[in-house]
Amino acid sequence: MSHETRYEYLKMQIRSVEFLRLAKEVYSYQELMKLTGIPITVLNRYVKGHILPSPDRATSILGKLEKGYDVTKHIKDRLGFDKGGFLDNTRIVGDTLLLRFIANHVVQKLAGRRVSKVLTVAVDGIPLTVHIADAFVVPFVYAKKEKEIGVANFIEETYTVSRAGIQVSLYLPKGGIDKRDSVLITDDVVRSGEQLKALVNLAKRSGAEIAAIFVLIAVGDRWKKEVDDSADYPIYSLVTLPEKD
Repeated sequence: MSHETRYEYLKMQIRSVEFLRLAKEVYSYQELMKLTGIPITVLNRYVKGHILPSPDRATSILGKLEKGYDVTKHIKDRLGFDKGGFLDNTRIVGDTLLLRFIANHVVQKLAGRRVSKVLTVAVDGIPLTVHIADAFVVPFVYAKKEKEIGVANFIEETYTVSRAGIQVSLYLPKGGIDKRDSVLITDDVVRSGEQLKALVNLAKRSGAEIAAIFVLIAVGDRWKKEVDDSADYPIYSLVTLPEKD
């Protein structure tokens, strides 16, 4: 067995344990036993990190959990709302196990599409984007709403936040994206498409093509048309919440 094959097997074994730990937040050991067919005592040793499953068992665990685990429900259960109805996703963006699962989901969803960079806006989108970029094994870049000291040149894109009636500028360090890139644009939450459209414009002005747009949580789906109603690339969200009047 080559070193590369051993490494891939080890990654899969570790991923299966991480998936079990994530699923354990939702399911009891009894339910996990029914899902995987593995005795509770053995599942407990996997979850606690005492042993790793064999490559064959790891493959089986991943396959069975991917069918039985409802990541959308898990995310919705972790969302909070304040008295004004504003969304709080702190328990999601701070959960590294959940973010790693989501990142692997995105990789599988975009199988066959070339991704060479992942782009988001600072700061809330960064934790998710880091995990997605790591899963694709590519760099990530982010635009900011102010110019960073020490960076000489920026590409600037200004957009209007229609609900607030204000203009916002995004600044992307020049050279962060180039014409050879195929860019995956990500964000943690979207209510309207203006900011995502600004990211699309920044990538296109850099000469890059758009691989896809992925949003973790979307409110409604009108934002998709606001971003790019003639897009020839996937635009999708993992969780879609209903719009409130």
